[in-house]
Amino acid sequence: MIEQLLQLIERNQTFFVAAHEGPDGDAIGSTLALTNALREMGKDVVAYNRDRAPLEYEFLPGYETVVNQIDDSQIFDVGFVLDSGDLERAGGWIRERCQKLVNIDHHPYSENFGDIYYVDTQACATGVLIYRLLQAAGHPISKDVATCIYTTILSDSGSFRYSNANPEAFQVAGEMVGLGVDPWSIASGLYESQEFVRLRLLALALPTLRVSDCGLYASIAVALEMYDQADANAEATDRFINYPRSIRGVEVAIFFRQTNAHSFKVGFRSKGNVDVGALARAMNGGGHHNAAGANVDGTLESVQGWVFDRVSELLADLP
Repeated sequence: MIEQLLQLIERNQTFFVAAHEGPDGDAIGSTLALTNALREMGKDVVAYNRDRAPLEYEFLPGYETVVNQIDDSQIFDVGFVLDSGDLERAGGWIRERCQKLVNIDHHPYSENFGDIYYVDTQACATGVLIYRLLQAAGHPISKDVATCIYTTILSDSGSFRYSNANPEAFQVAGEMVGLGVDPWSIASGLYESQEFVRLRLLALALPTLRVSDCGLYASIAVALEMYDQADANAEATDRFINYPRSIRGVEVAIFFRQTNAHSFKVGFRSKGNVDVGALARAMNGGGHHNAAGANVDGTLESVQGWVFDRVSELLADLP
């Protein structure tokens, strides 16, 4: 698999690199890790995300080069779709614009939509798969690339708190530090450089915090009118789900984010005993064991009631 990828890189010149919409640290970090490395090899690369790169990742080298629109006439030799369980989350049209398409991901149930399918669910982050690829290529990892790879691991492992913080995560992160990455600067960029509007929005969201009678699940919500009141947008809601997740005794955290007048994006986080990925897939969504999401139509009250019933059923099966 990796040998096929190395041949694609060696034999082609124009590349398109994209990740899923609503990008997190792994999506943007892996996009820029691969983009920067390919540019160092002398390749022509377009880094793309349909929702652009969130401002909190502006410390990443190459951040300013990520675009959310491309010319309709552009055709690429190779397209890489990273950290996206299905092509639609990155952009279904990408297939038509790339002579060869590659899917690199670490999520279970990732669609086999590429000509090359490089998926390893044991990897803590998609950025680790980019690291493996560069190692196999014999490409020296620059500080810029190392910064992006370290960010993918720190972000997707919850600062090494989640169950995916496996030995490889620590090994690769340590190697990136050895290449000059400053852990404090990355942590500061991710967690201690918030825009004031985010805190205004959080102040409106926290009163919606609900804990179930059983104490095993909790939720928080953001409605459309809150964006106007806080002068914020959906980008500012990143990590809001960590507040219900942090409550003692809670096994499943739920975040209801209104996307239009009749629909909500429902995010789930599990502390490990509940497979929220299976729950989200049953709701026509996706994700993995501890983090997943789905779109649900209805009012906040109806969506919450329906989702709470599904979560209660899952929790009832716990030993």
